[in-house]
Amino acid sequence: MLLLTHPACLRHDNGPHHPECPDRLRAVIRALEAQEFSSLVRAQAPEATREQLLRVHPERHVDRILSTRPAEGARVHLDADTSMNAHSAEAALRAAGAGVEAVDCVMSGEFPRAFCAVRPPGHHAEPDSPMGFCLFANAAIAARHAQAAHGVERVAVLDFDVHHGNGTQAAFLNEPSLMLASSHQSPLYPGTGEASETGVGNILNVPLAAGTDGATFLRVWERDILPAVQAFSPGLIIVSAGFDAHRIDPLAGLRLVEEDFARLTEAICDLANTVCSGRVVSMLEGGYDLGALARSAAAHTRALIRA
Repeated sequence: MLLLTHPACLRHDNGPHHPECPDRLRAVIRALEAQEFSSLVRAQAPEATREQLLRVHPERHVDRILSTRPAEGARVHLDADTSMNAHSAEAALRAAGAGVEAVDCVMSGEFPRAFCAVRPPGHHAEPDSPMGFCLFANAAIAARHAQAAHGVERVAVLDFDVHHGNGTQAAFLNEPSLMLASSHQSPLYPGTGEASETGVGNILNVPLAAGTDGATFLRVWERDILPAVQAFSPGLIIVSAGFDAHRIDPLAGLRLVEEDFARLTEAICDLANTVCSGRVVSMLEGGYDLGALARSAAAHTRALIRA
């Protein structure tokens, strides 16, 4: 299995005490250095090209992000939660590029699955607006690349981050060949993701109440979400892998533990084996307790390797 990351993703910094910090990625990478993960093939993420970004974002958005390069030590705030330093533009290009490279490697048959351990995350970035710690819509860019470069007719993004992926939804809203299936706590930031938001029949949102435990979470995926994904019959599954539904995460109130993420990952891979020759690309999204994030990402990766 392929693991993609890049040192530039550690140099993006939202500022002191910000939950989306470089230590998040350090914790994940450290966890994946354990002996049990020695079989991972590790590679550095390339930068996404302008053409790849423009499949999701208009020129004005791409230009805004790529031209925002403050002096070393300075920071530009894009909104109340999202900022950029001197290294953020490169980190964003590497994060998006990781998804593109993972798609290339999985679709070529070189690897059956890939995990992109990158930041900034992407699922809140709307086509024309950065938000929620996100600059480019990494999973959506990867999905569009699969279609443009590999002729994949249908791509499904499965998002189990505790926050709704409004950016992915906005990018897919009127695109019947692209599916977003998401579970997320509601009400919670960003305030989207109601069950009534269905796009052109390609969006499946399952809001979960605060306090939802792992058993209920898994039942929702196995009963309601995965059968719908199977009916969609994607040629590739992309996972927006956020681990902030963990019971000790400070930003939300679901009650999952590491094993819940592992069990869902196994179920996703089982589905992928049925519908798309096992092809799964996973991209890191949220998760803000460092210990819980590291353990959950390890459990997720372990399941991806063993599937």
